[in-house]
Amino acid sequence: MPELSVVLAGLGDAIAPGTILFVLFGVMLGQFVGAVPGIGPVMATAIAIPFTFYMEPLAAIGFLVGVNKGGLVGGAIPAVLLNTPGTPDAAATAMDGYPLAKQGKPLKATKMALFSSVTGDTFSDIVLITVSAPLAVLALRMGPVEVLGVMLLAFAVIAGLMGRSLVKGVIAVALGLLAAMVGTDPEHGTPRLIFGEFRVYDGLPLASVAIGMLAIGELLRRLSESTGAVRPAVALPEGQPRADRSVSWAEYWACRFTLARGAVIGTILGALPGIGSTAAAFMSYASARQAAREPSEFGKGSLHGIAATESANSSVMGANMIPLLTLGIPGSVSAALIISAFMIHGVQPGPFLFEQQGRLIYGLFGAMVIANLLNLLVGQVGLRLWVRVVTAPESFIFAAALLMCFVGVSLATGGLFGVGVMLAFAALAYVMTAFGLSVVVFIIAFFLGPRLEISLSQTLALLNGDPLALVNYPVALALFGLAGVTAVALARRRDTESETR
Repeated sequence: MPELSVVLAGLGDAIAPGTILFVLFGVMLGQFVGAVPGIGPVMATAIAIPFTFYMEPLAAIGFLVGVNKGGLVGGAIPAVLLNTPGTPDAAATAMDGYPLAKQGKPLKATKMALFSSVTGDTFSDIVLITVSAPLAVLALRMGPVEVLGVMLLAFAVIAGLMGRSLVKGVIAVALGLLAAMVGTDPEHGTPRLIFGEFRVYDGLPLASVAIGMLAIGELLRRLSESTGAVRPAVALPEGQPRADRSVSWAEYWACRFTLARGAVIGTILGALPGIGSTAAAFMSYASARQAAREPSEFGKGSLHGIAATESANSSVMGANMIPLLTLGIPGSVSAALIISAFMIHGVQPGPFLFEQQGRLIYGLFGAMVIANLLNLLVGQVGLRLWVRVVTAPESFIFAAALLMCFVGVSLATGGLFGVGVMLAFAALAYVMTAFGLSVVVFIIAFFLGPRLEISLSQTLALLNGDPLALVNYPVALALFGLAGVTAVALARRRDTESETR
């Protein structure tokens, strides 16, 4: 533990005007790129790293952290306003944010997303600052068998999103897992389901699949419904009451358990390398829906739905830094990029980081807290601007959104191939919707599929064909049991709801 003087010196560096300005610029840039579908904070961070070579270490890393934090807020903006997620983890936010915006309450929906994001982010930062070392040790002990248990539990919880038809839900999961298998076999390193197309050796591009299935189809549908009359993309009623333009303290406080649950889920999953914020968002949404007194309200503009997803995906950011700072293990692509920024400035993340670079680390903690505050302030101003933008004529807004999707996916995938994949999955989404298959369940299975497969293959190798060897993994056994109980409970609840109808 560094001395108090080192901690105070680090916090003093964080509140220096130069550091605050760089963090502010990072937050503003992050919110902007997060709002552009397909680009996102990861690509912005990768592009920004070379520009930090000649900056002070704290200013450089604070700037990159600001980009990541701002991107989490920015990704929710097009998801809520246009049903076009700026980032894959914002796809879950669109399920309730967009219906609320269509009710004439876009500012209310985006503000709830902002407040929930900052809440989850702040919670994970507090966990990072206070108990990062013990949590990092716990995360390090979560091997492939335990991670497989977490994945199965996630699928069991997300089964609650399958609706009344279990068969259609299973078909959607199977299609999602099939799409996730395209690319290189993680166990043997051999290509599969690529049909001679070398550009899918690394799998189907996440941005193309998510934006194609969730955004392109909706945008084309809205454009096809356009008439000769000039109508705004999102209509704001005249003389709208204040309650429809803001989130009251009572409404925010009513979501406190949802926010806490989402923040805990995001922090736990964020501390486990490789799972990511998308899984956290969907798992939190499914958990909130199952815990709700009126699950039928979800998907129709529920503030709890927005709170669940945004608190979870934002809390992953701070939690990803736990294994990074204490063990030198990146928990996500963003964390890996931040590790490279550390090393560029001569700092080696790992167990001795707090001892050797205590002032820098506590300066970084201070910068993260400042970034949360700036995220809230910049978001309050920016949201009003974005809401006004989407009141422009719908033909212009939807055409511009389509253009951003094409440009963003092209940049994210390095060419037009990603755009072709996006259009193919937009067509698949149309067909699935026509047959009553859940697009959301498909996307969840697609996102979690690679991690599930890797954990399964590693588990089988560790067990060496002996199921009894699981007794050596008590934590994994507990997770398997919890997944089974959850699946049975959800199946019974679905049957009860069907009988009630």
